[in-house]
Amino acid sequence: MARTLKWLVLAMGAACVAIGLAHVALGNAAIPGAGSAGATVDSLGRFLGATFAGYGLAWIWAARQSPIPASAVRWLAAVFLLGAAGRLLSLAVHGWPNGFQVALTLVELVMPPLYFWLADADEKAHRAARTPVPT
Repeated sequence: MARTLKWLVLAMGAACVAIGLAHVALGNAAIPGAGSAGATVDSLGRFLGATFAGYGLAWIWAARQSPIPASAVRWLAAVFLLGAAGRLLSLAVHGWPNGFQVALTLVELVMPPLYFWLADADEKAHRAARTPVPT
């Protein structure tokens, strides 16, 4: 479980950094279905891309700790889930987005419960490794 947590936390971080940097570099072109949304949306997208890259760096920081702090994983997963809630609110107000955005929403709804469940796996493994076995 601890190895799975480490891999998932690191993968999440790398994905968020890559996605964030793509948004910084590409602006509106990084958003499926956005077309030419204009300078204001482009500016917002690039800013939020940088923020998302920073969010990814927080995941990578967590993955590099020993043990991986459960509280950090839970907070980061909660932020991810909040993003999914934002997408659901958008769906309710504006209707269905591009199909890729719908797929992302599903990922954002499925992954946080997995992270919440695995959050303390590395801490538990470290405690078990330090606990002497009775002879």
